[in-house]
Amino acid sequence: MRERHSLLSNLIGIVFNRITITALLFLIQFLYVIVLLVQFQDYAGWVGTAMGAFGLFMILMVVWSSYHPAYKIGWMFLIAVMPAAGALLYLLYGRKRTTKSLQRKILAQEVPHRHDLDQVMPLETIEDERMRTTARYLHDYGLYPAWTNTETKYYPLGDSMFADMLEDLKSAEHFVFIEYFIIGRGELWDSIFAILKEKAAQGVDIRIIYDDFGSARILPKHFVKNLRAAGISVMAFNTVKPIFSLIYNNRDHRKIMVIDGHTAYSGGANIADEYANKTVRFGHWKDAGIRLRGDAVWNFTVMFLNMWNTFEKRDGDYKAFAPHAYHPEPFEADGVIQPFSDSPLDDERVGETVYFEIMDQATENLYIFTPYLVLDNEMEEGLKTAAKRGVDVRLIVPGIPDKRVVYSVTRSYYANLMKAGVKIYEYSPGFLHSKCVLCDNKAAVVGTINFDFRSFFLHFECGTLIMENREVIEGLREDFVRTMLTSERLNEEGLRKRYIGSVLGFALRLFSPLL
Repeated sequence: MRERHSLLSNLIGIVFNRITITALLFLIQFLYVIVLLVQFQDYAGWVGTAMGAFGLFMILMVVWSSYHPAYKIGWMFLIAVMPAAGALLYLLYGRKRTTKSLQRKILAQEVPHRHDLDQVMPLETIEDERMRTTARYLHDYGLYPAWTNTETKYYPLGDSMFADMLEDLKSAEHFVFIEYFIIGRGELWDSIFAILKEKAAQGVDIRIIYDDFGSARILPKHFVKNLRAAGISVMAFNTVKPIFSLIYNNRDHRKIMVIDGHTAYSGGANIADEYANKTVRFGHWKDAGIRLRGDAVWNFTVMFLNMWNTFEKRDGDYKAFAPHAYHPEPFEADGVIQPFSDSPLDDERVGETVYFEIMDQATENLYIFTPYLVLDNEMEEGLKTAAKRGVDVRLIVPGIPDKRVVYSVTRSYYANLMKAGVKIYEYSPGFLHSKCVLCDNKAAVVGTINFDFRSFFLHFECGTLIMENREVIEGLREDFVRTMLTSERLNEEGLRKRYIGSVLGFALRLFSPLL
């Protein structure tokens, strides 16, 4: 009886959630356009001319935009093939209309609180000259400085990361900031919420930002009501509003938790049971995370507060949340750590540039975890060029996909990459969701940034650049080696057996920036 009730509740949630309603409304609009065209079929010549002119005008709008060339090509092709439907899709879904409304607000928060602390580390202390230039780029254009005096721990699985996270939450005394793309109902959230309620009752300042679109289908029941009843502040990013707002491209894909200003968690894992392997969706869920304790946590604190104060002005001075505000003792030095954020509201593609920087300076090996591989020409050539100059380039992607269409596009890149010498592995036990890059056993990035257009171009993302940290980099290297042992290395013969899938992937690649 309980299982039947649960199944009914899930079905009702799927049918009546805002995404389904929005999709239905869009379908109604689309059918309405079709009906109009049928009614005016006696004027087909005039209608066709008008649609062609409108389509040409919309294509010129796309060309005039400052978007990525591959993104433009996808929309131009769609509008050329289906002028009315393609133009409607672009107007509702393709334009970054949220940019103009959010840009001034968010950037106004970024600049005043760029550093906000006096003890910013001199970049000249970074030993590797080439890595120093990457750190300087992030400092100058990513707006986030590099730090020492930070203990760092790498987690090869979300399971172990969440176990430590729960213990750290229990020790919170002053504030907890949580910002996640997905917060889903289940055992993991119940465990976190129980601690947060207790802490809020003790007077701890708890704030939560969740992405409304990312969490829409699986958000815990009465989520906002229950949080506010417990004294917890909550905010939905870019709320899904059927009819009134159909612009959903710019999502908050970041994963950040800050505890008392001196401890932070980030990585690929969202707050939902599959990320901790408490439930099975696509086989074993392989994710990665990182915990920082020390001065570098400040960057994550500023990221969160910038987003929060964009919509709810509460904090004029961030220094009250600094790492040493509630931890006067010095932290252990553990390499150079530089958390950074990437915003779709400017023309600086920070995440993609950091990946390019790491690829360009690799001389021995370049190992990459990514669940999605949807590359522009520059990124594809960068990977191939690294392999051609003798770098051991290895990509590890999922063996069991969560999105079939994206998986087909991902596979369409394999042949050309392998021909250039790139080694590709599919994680056999299940779905690999980690987003990590390791370069020459000297530098790494752990974060939320996928190798696709959405992460590079449309989403708010974050990552942590790790330099001169032997323990974390060695832990990440060991994770790559272990994962390769449980993965299938692909070869050209295997790709030929998947010919139909490859053809589909190539056909879909034209629209890959839109996926």
